[in-house]
Amino acid sequence: MKKPEVCILPVAGLSTRNLPATKVLHKGFLTLHSKPIIQYAVDACAEIGIKEIVFIYSDQSCKYLFEKYFEPYPWLENHLKEKNKLDILLELQKVIPQGMKFSFAEQQKPLGNGHAILMAKEIVGKRDFVVMWPDDVYISLHGKGILAQLLEVYEKEGGMVENIMELPREQLVRYGVLSGAVREGRVVHAKGKIEKPALEDVPSNYASMGPYILPNEIMDILPEVEKGTNGEINLADAMGLAAQRGMKLTGVLCDAMRFDCGTNKELEKSNLKLCLMEDPELRAYCANLLNTMEI
Repeated sequence: MKKPEVCILPVAGLSTRNLPATKVLHKGFLTLHSKPIIQYAVDACAEIGIKEIVFIYSDQSCKYLFEKYFEPYPWLENHLKEKNKLDILLELQKVIPQGMKFSFAEQQKPLGNGHAILMAKEIVGKRDFVVMWPDDVYISLHGKGILAQLLEVYEKEGGMVENIMELPREQLVRYGVLSGAVREGRVVHAKGKIEKPALEDVPSNYASMGPYILPNEIMDILPEVEKGTNGEINLADAMGLAAQRGMKLTGVLCDAMRFDCGTNKELEKSNLKLCLMEDPELRAYCANLLNTMEI
């Protein structure tokens, strides 16, 4: 089975939950532990050999930001060399993974995340593909990244493979939930999924979170999907329809920690958690600060 070589990153939203910072700056460029959120998705793609990333944008200013960030900046690189700031130069050079191509497709109206994925159909062609939600960052603490873990299962199982999380039932009303779920270790085989079920209808404890590795056939199913209860075309509904027609659906309880960057408050928490995890000096500083502050 050929592994996917293209990833779709929907970035067309207005990021209203991150205002005022996102009034002129796309939330993909807000930082998590000193690195833009979008960089985590690109790095995860590079780890599994993705050759092309397709940004689904909604306006030219958004497109321009991504174009400028993911293109070489020779003047700045030369400046850093002249100033002997080689550590910063190295970080700058890591922004664009070697051999990575960046493409763009426009979503002119906010008709849902499934509709956004469909906008990339012409670019994706006949290839299987990855979908990531950029404001959900997953960091593996032990070994392979989240896409590498999903790819291992995809190469064995085929069909649709996605990251899932086991959550309390009361939280599952906010997510797509696997139905007909049978667990084997970290892998969960499912017969379908239900998008945001009522509490009494929750079919399992497994929430569909993404990222996803999807067969190209999903692009043909998306136009058939009826609008969901939110009035939009949802990727989850397309995956559910594909499962009804016999396509394999496999969830993976990935060994990765989730950092939610979807709202300002969650981004603050995620920054605090990741910085404290990765910076011993900051941990000591914060411990001392908490001991001396009057709260």
